[in-house]
This record gives sequence, C-alpha cells and structure tokens, in this order.
Amino acid sequence: MKKFMEEFKEFALKGNVMDMAVGIIIGAAFTAIVTSLVSDIISPLLGLIVKVNFADLKATVGGATFMYGNFIMAVINFLLIALVLFLIIRSINKLGDIRKKDEEVAAPTTKICPYCKSEISVDAVRCPHCTSELE
Repeated sequence: MKKFMEEFKEFALKGNVMDMAVGIIIGAAFTAIVTSLVSDIISPLLGLIVKVNFADLKATVGGATFMYGNFIMAVINFLLIALVLFLIIRSINKLGDIRKKDEEVAAPTTKICPYCKSEISVDAVRCPHCTSELE
C-alpha cells in the first residue's frame, strides 16, 4: 500500500498533471465568464435585435418540454469559447514563428583551416596563414 501511495504521489505531483489541473481550473472559470457574457449580455442584445427572448423558446411534445432556446445559447457559448481558444492558439503559434526566425542562424562566412586551425573565409582556396591549398 505504501508503494502504491508513493507512486500515486509521484504521478499526481508531476509537472504535466499539475499543468493540466491548472488548465482545467482556468478553463472552468473562463467558461463561467463566457456563459455570463452570453446569457447576460449577448442574449438580451440578440433578443432586442430579433425580438425574441431565447430563454422562452421551448417546444412541448406530448409531456416533454424541449428548451431549444437554452440549446441555442449553449451553441453560442461554444462558438465564443472556440473563437477565443483559436485566437489564443493562433497568437501563441505566431510568437513561436517569430522566435524561430530570431533563432535562425545565418550561413557561416568562415571556416577553420584543416592544417593550421586558423579561421579563414569560406571561399578561400588557399589558407592565408599557412599557405596550404584547401579543397
């Protein structure tokens, strides 16, 4: 049992697990913000534009009531979250591309003479230091 607890502790405290936990918590908070934005701001604005209160949209078939207005708002929530995640990932990818460009090294302009080990031009056919012919 002690070995099991040690393995579990090692697993739970790994960087990836902790990063994932932080991501889930932030994601839940972000979802709450977007849900509030949709239900408290966007839904009333859409209601003014199309003259419909989405919370009132429902259909009753037999004894079952289908709240399709809530479903529409959930779809809008999803689309907004997907849009924000797309923008965040796109920004991160652009930053990565900028870093790659900054890290790219220009082609070398010098080389080392194989005979005297002096630094010489890449185009040199004879070493200016030891006068050896280069290939």
